[in-house]
Amino acid sequence: MAGRGGSSPLELLAQIPLFRGCSKDELKHVDRAVTQADYTAGQVLCSEGAVGRELIMIIDGEAEVQRGGTVVTTVGPGDFIGEMSLLDGGPRSATVTATTDVKALVLPTREFWQVLDEVPALAHRLLRTLAERLRAMDERAF
Repeated sequence: MAGRGGSSPLELLAQIPLFRGCSKDELKHVDRAVTQADYTAGQVLCSEGAVGRELIMIIDGEAEVQRGGTVVTTVGPGDFIGEMSLLDGGPRSATVTATTDVKALVLPTREFWQVLDEVPALAHRLLRTLAERLRAMDERAF
């Protein structure tokens, strides 16, 4: 993966909360598996109901998350989307559309599972993040 704006690839990965605390060796496993993607404002990063084929980690810019046509949140640098579809093989639960130009790192399904095998601590952080999101949704429901 190529660095952006003077930041090394490992520095970009280390900025994503999911990878904080990873060693340089662990980050190198992730670095080999990701590609950088650029989205323009208005471009859809993923569509509700579609098959999920990648984890998208936002490095720069913002995107709007919609469920059933209703905006539920905004995501930005350090946020990631698409993990649920990769974990359970189900359809995307939301549509995410860039509201500004977005730079992201993309981790395809096969590489996602390989990285989780190579960096077990990442699976722990992913589970913690999913639990936090579920708890927040549960609290909003009541």
